[in-house]
Amino acid sequence: MNILLFDDDKRSDLLPLVYTRPCAELRIGILTLAEKWQKRLPCKVSYITQKYLSAKFSAHFSSDNLYINGRLLATENLCQTILTLKNNSSLWEGDKILALRSEKILCSYEEIQRECNNKIQTEGTVFLNFTYDIFSKNGQEIAADFHLITAGRTSAKLSDTNTLIGNNIFIEDGVSIEAAVLNASNGPIYIGKNAVIMEGSTVRGPLALCEDSTIKMGAKIYGDTTIGPSCKVGGEVSNTVFYANSNKGHDGFLGNSVIGEWCNLGADTNSSNLKNNYAYVKLWNYTAKRFSPTGLQFCGLIMGDHSKCGINTMFNTGTVVGVSANIFGASFPRNFIPSFTWGGASGFATYAIPKAFETARVVMQRRNKELNDIEKDLLENVFAQSAEHRFWENKPINT
Repeated sequence: MNILLFDDDKRSDLLPLVYTRPCAELRIGILTLAEKWQKRLPCKVSYITQKYLSAKFSAHFSSDNLYINGRLLATENLCQTILTLKNNSSLWEGDKILALRSEKILCSYEEIQRECNNKIQTEGTVFLNFTYDIFSKNGQEIAADFHLITAGRTSAKLSDTNTLIGNNIFIEDGVSIEAAVLNASNGPIYIGKNAVIMEGSTVRGPLALCEDSTIKMGAKIYGDTTIGPSCKVGGEVSNTVFYANSNKGHDGFLGNSVIGEWCNLGADTNSSNLKNNYAYVKLWNYTAKRFSPTGLQFCGLIMGDHSKCGINTMFNTGTVVGVSANIFGASFPRNFIPSFTWGGASGFATYAIPKAFETARVVMQRRNKELNDIEKDLLENVFAQSAEHRFWENKPINT
């Protein structure tokens, strides 16, 4: 059986995070959505996504293809149900396509829709519908992934300089932790291979610190937080998901937020996650092209890949930052900052592609990664798609 994870017509509700990846490459809990399927089903996965993403995230077909909605969170029961699908049958919940089994090569969501004739209904599935679902559901997904990853395995030992509270703590090989407090009373703590927690740090579960990542000295990391691979995080963090290769290395508060890949938050960056009047937060929605209700009282910062902010940056409650934005200056910038923005509260200009590439190249080299032609083409497509949001487009930054 060959598994293909497809983007459906609700993808745009997950922008700006899916400007640079298929829906199934979103991380929630310890694993990405794709990794959850790979752990539960005996197959590798590939992707049916936007054409400009396909060079990086390709599709592979066979004579027995299982097409699964890329926004779905894998569970044991759902996997068993999907595996029982017969050829040319599909699984639905209401009007949402969950999965289709077919011998045909289907290259788009529209083609998958047309093949869904023999429909079987189910219920109780969980989707990622909006960006804020990532932090809202993160605690429960850390717990589910923790069980999936650690079942039947033995944790590595830590030195006696640490204080461990609770039993649900799993340490992979190569981890370095000294003089830290790990409290798993309220949920599991997973520490990935070669991760580091520096002295004086206090962390609470549910928490995932992924492979090769670092928690800096004296950090306070609250529960429902995921720090993705090769990140560096310090200061005060609560209910936040960091994707890979991003940094918040200094003091400052970040809560109820999602930070994309290759991002950097300058020293003493702070993001409000609660309005002064305690009202529910509205967040920019790319599908509606307006600020839409979240139903949440706590909602901080959503930041797309390759974005940066300078020291002392202040983000209002419910701020959305696109891909490859460079934010700096005093006072609060707008609550919606489009992709390829240069500036802050005093005004915006376009962050020209050559300068954005120059920054990305240097940042990626620091992690021994290359800004190759595939990555450049991808970012150029995002630049073009996001142009409609840059109302100042006649003032590019070239210096």
